[in-house]
Amino acid sequence: MKLEQYIEHTLLKQDATKEGLIKLFEEAKQYKFLGVCVNSANVALAKEYLKGSEVKIVTVVGFPLGACLSEVKAFEAKKAVELGADEVDMVINVQSIKDKDYNYTQKDIETVKHACPNTPLKVIIETDLLTKEEIVKACEIIVKSGADFAKTSTGFVKNGIGAQVEDVELMKKTLEGTHVKIKASGGIKTREQALALIKAGASRLGTSSGVSLLKV
Repeated sequence: MKLEQYIEHTLLKQDATKEGLIKLFEEAKQYKFLGVCVNSANVALAKEYLKGSEVKIVTVVGFPLGACLSEVKAFEAKKAVELGADEVDMVINVQSIKDKDYNYTQKDIETVKHACPNTPLKVIIETDLLTKEEIVKACEIIVKSGADFAKTSTGFVKNGIGAQVEDVELMKKTLEGTHVKIKASGGIKTREQALALIKAGASRLGTSSGVSLLKV
């Protein structure tokens, strides 16, 4: 297994600097990571520094709360793709799941997908905030919406755990036989964690610890 080809090397902190981002891009090229994941304001910079490489540029929209208007998420996604994003990770409207307003949840995702129809779309469901039943429901809605991935976490929930094997296993079971894949993210700090999440069903890993995961 080439672990680096599962990893989206990530820097989404509010206080990220240009220097830190350039370091991220250089590491992604050096270690042959599948991609980098940056905020939409940094997509153009990523495009500049990753030109000529095979590293994918992934961006996040509606991040980290997912509570902005669907049209705002869609606009951000469309602009990010125009600037060079290869994939988009949107944050689900968690409130709509909690309120059982599933039509809103689905329309929210569909609105973003419509704005970038030819771009892989991942939907962050924020597993730390959901019950097991809500995780299942969120995954079912993602399938109906036409999105391409269900993603565990933003990594920004206070006192949150992030990606857990049992949640990925549940997502895998729910998504079995569908087109939707799984991205595990949030709190992935060790190689053992990474391998366990892949075994559980993740085909992508979002982590800021990508370099240390490869050094064993």
